[in-house]
Amino acid sequence: MNAIAAVLLSMGHPVSGSDLRESAGVNRLRSLGAQIHIGHSATNIGDAEIICRSTAVPDGNTEVLAAKELGRSVWSRADVLAAICELKQTVAVSGTHGKTTTSSMLALGLTASGLDPAFIVGGDLNEIGSGAVWSNKGKLFVVEADESDGTFLRLNAEAVVVTNVEADHLDFFGSYKALIESFETFVAEAKGPRVVCSDDPGAANIASTVGECVTYGRSNEADYQIIDLETHRYSSTFGIINGGRLIGECDLPVPGVHNALNATAAFVTALELGASAGLVLPALGRFAGVARRFEFRGEQDGVVYVDDYAHLPTEVSSVLAAAKAGNWQRVVAVFQPHRYSRTAELWRDFADSFVDADHIVVTGIYGAGELPRPGVTGDLLVRAILDAHPDASVTYLPGRDQVAGYLDSTLQSGDLCLTMGAGDLTSAADEVQTRRKVSEL
Repeated sequence: MNAIAAVLLSMGHPVSGSDLRESAGVNRLRSLGAQIHIGHSATNIGDAEIICRSTAVPDGNTEVLAAKELGRSVWSRADVLAAICELKQTVAVSGTHGKTTTSSMLALGLTASGLDPAFIVGGDLNEIGSGAVWSNKGKLFVVEADESDGTFLRLNAEAVVVTNVEADHLDFFGSYKALIESFETFVAEAKGPRVVCSDDPGAANIASTVGECVTYGRSNEADYQIIDLETHRYSSTFGIINGGRLIGECDLPVPGVHNALNATAAFVTALELGASAGLVLPALGRFAGVARRFEFRGEQDGVVYVDDYAHLPTEVSSVLAAAKAGNWQRVVAVFQPHRYSRTAELWRDFADSFVDADHIVVTGIYGAGELPRPGVTGDLLVRAILDAHPDASVTYLPGRDQVAGYLDSTLQSGDLCLTMGAGDLTSAADEVQTRRKVSEL
């Protein structure tokens, strides 16, 4: 919602809104000219012609009710994003994970190639401090296409990317089969290019079913194949071949196989849209990362702190594999499960997600507005991990307020403290460092 508001402001529309609390995003929108209220009230809607709400805002919200009573238009996030997409040639990046990083890399690559894309992505690019840019010059609009509520099917995208497809958001789709069918529709309706990862079974099956796709990955079947991949503590290097010919070498300033795949997806899509490899690759080499994607959060007393948005089993595995390649003395993984519904559905799938961690800390569940469910706690993940790996070193902290104190007493020089989750665990790194600094005084 923040990124959409920023784009609307750049287009010249007056924008107002409300949020539950102050934040950096709220302050940034104010600096761009938006009037933002803290707290929800019927008076907040003022004379706005359209009231747009996120999926987190219920029908009974006081501003939504006031808008309907006054006969104002109430739009969903998907409604307003689809309306913006009508103004340009939309390039939609979708998948269970990797969307934000891939779309960010793609936007930077297209920008470096002089194509002046507009873009909306789901995280703030560290390079510019925002996840949204509107440009009237170029014809391309790069969008992170969210499948969680079916938004990606409404964007009328001309070009599409699918990074991977796994069983998630089944509360919306009803079944994995329905999810797959939605992705197939998403790809089939695009005129092209259609760029799909061949390494991911779900995505590869969609490419095979739909046809006329350009594939990328490490597999020999990929149209664009990653070769000679090396991943290091803070970076990765690899080559890309097409038709048996080396077409580029990438020095990527972020680690992990998953990021090499994300970068290759961005590279291939940019080339298919007319960009030059000689301009895209240097842009990827300058990629400064995205907030909450293996984001460096400080170093103190020999402990390095990194935070990541990973909250699904495969995401956790990928991030920890990247961390392990850094040859730390210990990787201390701190994970906050996200949503009671998701935890109830997926807790068993986390059994092998933490094999690259030396010590695991699991916290209570971040509900994200959901009510607690009987018997659904973070301890389910602990049981899954220990059932599969009885010798694993695991600590369960049911209270979020216990995390900083525990880490303060546990972390040692040479450790990587890696916090993961889509909730409020992101501030834990700052809390521990502040606590340790105070104790030194």
